[in-house]
Parts: sequence; structure tokens; C-alpha cells
Amino acid sequence: MRMLDDLMPFLAMVTVQLGYAGMNFTSKLALDSGMKPLVLVAYRQMFATLATIPFAYFIEWKTRPKITWPILFQIFLCSVTGATGNQVLYFVGLENSTPTIGCALTNILPAITFVLAVIFRQEYVGIKTKPGQAKVFGTIMCVGGAMVLSFYHGKTFGIPNSSIHWKYAEKMSEENSGNKSNLILGSIAIIASSISWAAWVIIQTKLSKKFPAPYTCTTLMCLISSIMCSVIGLIVERKRAAWKLNATIRLVSALYSGIVCSALAFCLIVWSIQRKGPLYVSVFSPLLLVIVAIVSWALFQEKLFIGTAIGSVFIVTGLYAVLWGKDKELKPDNVTVEPELTKDAESGDIGQQQLFCTRSNGNIHHVEG
Repeated sequence: MRMLDDLMPFLAMVTVQLGYAGMNFTSKLALDSGMKPLVLVAYRQMFATLATIPFAYFIEWKTRPKITWPILFQIFLCSVTGATGNQVLYFVGLENSTPTIGCALTNILPAITFVLAVIFRQEYVGIKTKPGQAKVFGTIMCVGGAMVLSFYHGKTFGIPNSSIHWKYAEKMSEENSGNKSNLILGSIAIIASSISWAAWVIIQTKLSKKFPAPYTCTTLMCLISSIMCSVIGLIVERKRAAWKLNATIRLVSALYSGIVCSALAFCLIVWSIQRKGPLYVSVFSPLLLVIVAIVSWALFQEKLFIGTAIGSVFIVTGLYAVLWGKDKELKPDNVTVEPELTKDAESGDIGQQQLFCTRSNGNIHHVEG
């Protein structure tokens, strides 16, 4: 029975990472078909809203706190940073880079969140302690890895092409070959999306104390984001053709990311956190990078650059250093909080509840630790 209790969360998190990998590929194909990031996010959030409404209503209708104007404003800010800004920037980055680079760069989130949390006094450094040193080291490694991924590519590894051929992917690649992608712009956009997400974490930390209803919060965030992206998108993309879901991949991408990555994955993440904690969920993030790298090589004939490999190793090393430092810091015998920061840390600690929130590479979920 105990083995089953350990196995189920493991299978749940592997399923989540597989789901996120699928989202990266369907979204990349949709963008290569000519779908604009704003349009994709607008449709995705519409489907995400419809998918999460049942959870918000049936699970939280008795326990949901009253939604006041200040709370609604905070949810609006969460939607701007965590849903609209984060997702649009990520898809702009994905449009100009590759799924492998996108997945690698999103692993810098804990480091960026740590830096912003220190700035807003929701986190302390503790540089004289080993956990504090690990967090600083991890942050430096993540930033260094992101710089390598963004500005250095180098030669490709001498890996032979895959014998697997997906005709649809090959067709989309050929049709998109005339469109020049900018790897530097793509990398910068993905880093910016992580900064936007980290800002959401800071805001969401305070909101979760006043409004502990994650399903309702997620539904409202998706609803506001869908309206926001639709209005801005209609101003920027006035042609009807830009909004048509006539290409199958566009409809599949919007439905898949909205339902699988917003509703199903969210439930699995919350369920896993309740049983194993947020740190357990976080350590599965690099698995997504491995899955995407293998599938990109096998189905999309993606070349692996030396710079991509080096940067990914730096980022994953930094990720685990930050997670290790935070885990050690949260243990009672290792907590040495500076007096002037104690109050801030208690009232808005992003550690176990928010630092390890999970991202579906462009979709934000609120989770309670």
C-alpha cells in the first residue's frame, strides 16, 4: 500500500510533464502555421476558463471567501503578469526559438523569484548559512546558463538525424523555413516571461492569504486574460483570417493547452502537493526538458547546439541548488531568520507555498503547500 502511495504521485507528475511537453509541440506547430501569440493565448484562456469553472463552482462554492474590489484588483494584476504577460511573451519566444530552448530557460524561475522576493522583502538571503549560499550560487548558475543559451550557440553535436518522419511536422517546417526566426529575441522573450511569472508569484503570495480559493482565482485569472487578449488582439489583428481556427493544429493547440495544461494538470499538481509537498513537484521540472529535447530531435529534426547543452546544464544545476537551499532553510533546525525580516517572511513567505509553483510553460497555476 505504501508503495502505491509513493507510485501514484510519481506517475501523476510524469503525466503532467508529458502533458506540458505536448503543449510545447502543439503550440509551436500552431505558431508556425501563422497563428499569432495573442490569438493563441486568447483562445487558450477561453478554453481554460470553461475547463476550470466546474472545479471552482463545485469544490469551492461553500468555502469561497467574498470577492471584494481590492481582491478583484489583485486578481487582475495576477492575470496581467501571470497569464497575459507571461504567456504572450513565452509564445513570442517559442515562435522565435525551439521547444528545447523554451523548456530550458523556464527553469530559471526559482532564481528570478528568489531575487524579486529579496527585493520586496518576502525572502532573506542568509549569505552566512549554507542554504543561503546555495540559493545565491544557484541563482548565479541560472543567470549564467540563461546568458549562454541566449547569446552562444556554437557548433551542433554530431548526432545523426532521426529515422522517424512526421510528415505534418516536416510540412510545417518547410512552410515556415522562409520566416526568419531570431534566437536571441526568442531567448530574451522567454526570460522576460519568467520575470513576469516571478512578479505574479510575489503578488499571488499576498493574495493567497486573503483569498484562499485557488480554483476560483485561476478561473477569474483566465477569464480576465481571455478578455484582455481578445481586446488587444482585435486591435492588433483585425483580419478575420487571423482568428479562424480553420487549421486543425490551431484548434487542437488551443483546446489542448486550455483543458490539459490548465484543468487536468492543475488538479494533478494540487493532488501531488497535498501528498508529497511542493518541493517534490518542483524536482520534476527538468524531466520536461529531457522529454522535449528527445522528441524534438526525433520528430522535428531539431539540432542540438553545444551552447544549448551547456546552458541547460548550468540552469538545471542552479535550479537544484536553489531548491536544495530552500528545502534546508525550511527545516526548523536550519531556520536563522534575521530579526528585521521575520515579520515579512511570516506574512508573505513564498518559500514552501509559492516559490515552487508549477508552470506549464506559459500557463500559471496557484497551488497551496
